[in-house]
Amino acid sequence: MGSSKGRSYAPTFTIKTIWGLAKSPELALDKDTLYSIIYRETGKDSMRQLSQKEINQVCYALSALKDSAKGKSDRTDTGGNKLTKAKRQKIYRLTGELGWNDNNARINGFVKKMFEVERLEWLNNEQCSKLIEMLKSMVKRETAKEGVK
Repeated sequence: MGSSKGRSYAPTFTIKTIWGLAKSPELALDKDTLYSIIYRETGKDSMRQLSQKEINQVCYALSALKDSAKGKSDRTDTGGNKLTKAKRQKIYRLTGELGWNDNNARINGFVKKMFEVERLEWLNNEQCSKLIEMLKSMVKRETAKEGVK
């Protein structure tokens, strides 16, 4: 038998794997949410542009979200993060453009799926920045859709 020293086994995931994880009962992600995760992980808007390494990265992120969706939450703090107030205002502006401001549960549900944090107010500075980029991407796609109609 050959030596496998220095080699690590990494499964080869595909775009079908990404969709399978996204549509799993634990996640049940819609297309916009899935593309937001892809953008968050790779900075790319299209699955066709992903390298194998990036496909694997997205699959690992989705797997982590799926595992966390099975019910483990150890958050005990309450209240908003004072250091992220300005970023949260930007987030609320973007959610307003998406038509989400009338339903606070919607943004909190999105935050929970993306960051495993129960409420928007509990995000740290880096998470707020990532959320802003995801929301910008979603607004851009919605604007492009409306322009086509």
